Amino acid sequence: MTKPQVGVVVFPGSNCEQDVVHAFRYLGAEARYIWHHETDVSGFDVLVLPGGFAYGDYLRTGAIAAFSPIMDSVRAFAHEGGPVIGICNGFQILCEAGLLPGALRRNTGLKFRCIPVQVRVETTASPFTSSAGEGQVLEIPINHFEGNYFCDDETLSVLERDNRIAFRYCSPDGETTAEANPNGALANIAGIISEAGNVLGMMPHPERAIDPEVGGTDGEVIFRSVMAASSLVTQG
Repeated sequence: MTKPQVGVVVFPGSNCEQDVVHAFRYLGAEARYIWHHETDVSGFDVLVLPGGFAYGDYLRTGAIAAFSPIMDSVRAFAHEGGPVIGICNGFQILCEAGLLPGALRRNTGLKFRCIPVQVRVETTASPFTSSAGEGQVLEIPINHFEGNYFCDDETLSVLERDNRIAFRYCSPDGETTAEANPNGALANIAGIISEAGNVLGMMPHPERAIDPEVGGTDGEVIFRSVMAASSLVTQG
C-alpha cells in the first residue's frame, strides 16, 4: 500500500520539524522537509507547520512567516482540500496567514509553560480526530509562551455552532476547569479546525507523544487520523 506523503515546512527558527518527521515515519508515512523559500508542494498528501520560533517571533508570533513564499502554496493546498496541521508556532502562523480565525496571545501570568497537559477531544468529525473517541482525554505536552487562544464572541459562537473546536484543555477526568487551563485560552481552547474542516491548529505537541519510550502515545491518534483520512493508512 502506498505510504502517505507528508511535507513538513521549515522556517528560520523552526525547532520541532525533526520531531514531526520522525513521528510520521515512526507511524509508517513518508515525510520530508519543505523549506520556507520553496513553492512546490505537489505530491504531498498532508502538510505540517511545526513548532518553534519562526523568524524569531519578531513583530508577532507567526507574523513574518505568514509572508514566506511557501505560504501561498500552503494556502492553495488548503483551498483545494488538502489537510494542513499547524502545531504550536504553526498554529500561530495559520492564524496570521488567515487560514484559521483568532489569535494566540501571551500566556496568562506571562510564564513560558513546558508541561504535559490533558486535552479533551471535542469532535471526531474531522480528518484529524476521526480515530479518537468523542470526549476522549489525551495527555500531550505543551511548550509555549503565547498559547492563549483568543477570538471575538461572534467567532467563538461560530466555532461552537459548527463543531470546529477540536480540543479543550481539561482535567484528567475530562472537566474543562480553569485550573486545567495552562495559558488562559478562551473557553479552554487547545485546538480549532477551519471552516472547510481540513486545517487544524493546535498548541499541544502530538509529535512528542507517539513513543512509549518518551512519555506516551496519545498523540498518535491525530497523525493516524489524518493518514486514514487520506485513504493511505499504513501499518506503524
